[in-house]
Amino acid sequence: MKYINSLEFARDLDRDDTLNKFRRMFLFPKYKGRNVLYFCGNSLGLQPRTTARDIKTELDDWSRYASEAHFKGRNPWYSYHEKFAVPLAKLTGALPSEVIAMNQLTVNLHLMLISFYRPTKQRYKILCEATAFPSDLYALQTQIRMHGYDPAETLITIKPRKGEYLLRAEDITDAINKHGEFLALVLFGGINYLTGQLIDMKTIAREGHKAGAIVGFDLAHAMGNVELHLHDWNVDFAVWCSYKYLNSGPGGVAGAYIHLKHAKNTNLLRLGGWWGYDKKTRFLMRSEYQPMPTAEGWQVSNAPVLSMAAHKASLDVFMEAGGMAPLCRKSRTLTGYLEFLIGELNKMTGIRTRLEIITPPNNAERGCQLSVIAHGSGKKLYTKITREGVYCDWREPNVIRFAPAPLYNSYEDVWRLCQIIKNHI
Repeated sequence: MKYINSLEFARDLDRDDTLNKFRRMFLFPKYKGRNVLYFCGNSLGLQPRTTARDIKTELDDWSRYASEAHFKGRNPWYSYHEKFAVPLAKLTGALPSEVIAMNQLTVNLHLMLISFYRPTKQRYKILCEATAFPSDLYALQTQIRMHGYDPAETLITIKPRKGEYLLRAEDITDAINKHGEFLALVLFGGINYLTGQLIDMKTIAREGHKAGAIVGFDLAHAMGNVELHLHDWNVDFAVWCSYKYLNSGPGGVAGAYIHLKHAKNTNLLRLGGWWGYDKKTRFLMRSEYQPMPTAEGWQVSNAPVLSMAAHKASLDVFMEAGGMAPLCRKSRTLTGYLEFLIGELNKMTGIRTRLEIITPPNNAERGCQLSVIAHGSGKKLYTKITREGVYCDWREPNVIRFAPAPLYNSYEDVWRLCQIIKNHI
């Protein structure tokens, strides 16, 4: 598409956008009487208008039925989590039996590591990115120590080459091959939280398996942002949160994927709990643990229904929008427009601040996030634009992150954002 730097062009794109109606399904904070320019969905998604209604349904059933709502409610609580199997499968490219909504992201990562990081004398090392989100690193370090190993010797991290911001695919493959005989686990973020780089999960899974390792991914910034095909990529496991692009509220219930070949293996080691027990015989109260032969077998506690009601509200919007394919089509043009306009800003004469986009320019290597370094201004630019009703975020040491989410951001939003930036560079 040939972009034009004008308000009229942006409005034309919005008029032609078949997804533009979904913008009205979300609640925006206000700044001087109008919607803020919200580009922070990679941190916390906006609230769907139906969220309060769906939560109230469960509150009303709680007041009406109390404990009987587990079976008599409009959405029976006993099976509440089951309603997410199909939409989560569609968003992850998985089978319904391979996905589960439960817990929080790092809790789920620990549960997966209990099952899938089983070090031996020969295979005990873990390969990950040096710039992984810190919570992942903390989980890996503590799991390594629990097995009696030293993280300094056991955790292999890959970082971008000197003077670069992004990981090279060949460097990941080379590291897998170099350490292959010692690798127990390969774990990467599907999209790097800092740079917005989308890695080649299919290739990493293939190469990791060739080396004899288990391969998993943290999809915190990929879920609801890019198309995924976890089952076909033969990924062993993945975890994600739901409060970012999935718009399910602060601390919203997270999720996990376990490939069918593992999910159906009820002998696979795991932490056991009440809700992972075979639901056909759960109420017989037997003492010996018998997990379900699906991803449900990793549940340890019953469903947090009020949190899941918020999750339902958002997933209903995703399904109405047609899943990830149409959202990704808009994401490519919407993010491309932001990229174009930032390029136009850099062409201005007399500017004091040069804006460097460190996210890959290739659509196949990114989602909707653009990470920008404002040379000569740094956090001052971030502070100035946020005081004018722009919601974005700052990540140390020097990155401003903008995430134009296709469900609720417009092309006019993008144009207005760059007009505000223009006034401060």
